[in-house]
Amino acid sequence: MNAKQLIFQTEDIHKATELISSRLKKPVIIENKNFELISYSTSTEEFGQIQQKTILSKKCPVFIIDRLKKEGIVQKLEKQPSPIRIDPIEELGFSQRVVMGARHLRHTMGYIWIQEANSPVLEEDLAFLEEVAPHIGKLIYDVYNKLNASDSRKDELLWKLIHQEYGSEQQLKHDATIAKLALPERHSVLIFSLTNPHQRSLLDYLEDIVNKLPERKDIYLLKTEFLIVMIVHGKRDDEGRITEKARGVIEMIKEKLGTSDFYSFMIGLGKEYKQLSDVRKSFLEAFEVIETANFIEPRPETMPREFAKLGVYRYLATLYEKNSSEDYFSHDLLKLIGKDHESQTDLLKTLEVYLANNGKGKQSANELFIHPNTLNYRIKQIQEITNIDFNDFNMKSYLYTELLLLNNVPAYYKRYKDAIRANLELE
Repeated sequence: MNAKQLIFQTEDIHKATELISSRLKKPVIIENKNFELISYSTSTEEFGQIQQKTILSKKCPVFIIDRLKKEGIVQKLEKQPSPIRIDPIEELGFSQRVVMGARHLRHTMGYIWIQEANSPVLEEDLAFLEEVAPHIGKLIYDVYNKLNASDSRKDELLWKLIHQEYGSEQQLKHDATIAKLALPERHSVLIFSLTNPHQRSLLDYLEDIVNKLPERKDIYLLKTEFLIVMIVHGKRDDEGRITEKARGVIEMIKEKLGTSDFYSFMIGLGKEYKQLSDVRKSFLEAFEVIETANFIEPRPETMPREFAKLGVYRYLATLYEKNSSEDYFSHDLLKLIGKDHESQTDLLKTLEVYLANNGKGKQSANELFIHPNTLNYRIKQIQEITNIDFNDFNMKSYLYTELLLLNNVPAYYKRYKDAIRANLELE
C-alpha cells in the first residue's frame, strides 16, 4: 500500500504528518488557520530556525506571519488550490519552503509546511501534496471537533470566549447561564507554554498543582497539547487585584514545580480587563510575551512575564527584521565589539549593564562584580572609542534596544561579527 493510500486511511493527524514527511523525505509542520501548531514530523533532517521557534512556542512567530501577509502570501493561500513555494527570507532565518492550504467543507482549516533545506520538492511530490491536502483539512477539522466533544460545556464556552467565536454577547450569556458558568467580571489571561514538546507529562503535573491551589476557585483552566491557559478572574471592582493574584499563582507554581521544571515553561500574562470581548485581547497579549521570550531566548528572570511590562522588548522582532533587511549597523557598537575582540575587554557588556541601570555607577559595578573605579575607567574608554553621549536620552534608548538584540539573538550578533571580519579583510 502506498503512502497516499495510507494517509487516506488514517484518522490520526500525527501519523498522517509522519507519512507525508516519509514520502517527501523532508520535515513537515501542520498548523491550523491561526498558524498554531497542530503536528510536526520527527524527521531526521533538522528543522530550520523558524520552524524550531514554531515548535517551541506552538505558533508561527508573529513577525513571520506579518511578513507573509505583507507579501500577499497568506491571502494567496486562501484562494490558490495548489502548493506555493516561498523564497528564503534570510534576514529572518526563514528558509525556502512549500506551503499548501488544507481545506475542508470549502473552508481553509490550516496549512501544510514543507521545508526545502537541501533540495526542492519535486513536481510529482507537489501533485501528491495537492491530492492529500483535503484529507489533512478534514483531520484538522476532526481535531477540534474531538476537543469540543471531550471538553465540558463550560470549557467549550470558555474557548469560544478566548477565540471570539460566539454569535453575540447576549447569546454567550444565555449559554453560560444554561451551563451554570459564571462569566468573569474582571479577568486576565495567564499562559504556561512548554519549551520542550516532549515533556508533555509536565502539563499534567502543572494542572494537578493548579487544581490544588487555594486560588483555584478564581481560575478557569483550559488545557491543550502544549499549553495551559488560565483565566484568572475576580469582581468587577477588583482593579489591580487580578494581576496581583496571577503573580501569586506564578510564584506558588514555581515553588511547587521546583526551579528546573518551572523553567521548562515560557510564561505570559496579559493585562486585566472588564469586558468579555477583551478576554481574547488578554490571551493574545499573554501569547505575545511567550513569542517574544521565544524570539530572544532569554536567561531565566531576565525578561518581564507581563505584557504590561514588556516595554521595548515588544519591538525587538520588528527592529530585528528592519535592521537586518536594511543591513543596518551601529558604528559605535561595531567599534566596541572590535575592541572587545582585539583586547579581550568587556566594554559591550559594561555598556549594557550601565544603560540598564540608568547610569548608576555603584549599582552597575556591583552587577558586573567590579570596583566602581574599574567601571569609571571602562566608561571613559567607551567615550574615547565611540561618539556615545550619555546625556542624550534618545541615543541611550536606541543603544539599549540594539544591545538587547546583540546579547539575546545570536544571529544578530553574528551579523556584527561578520561585518567586522569583512571590513578587516578589506583592509
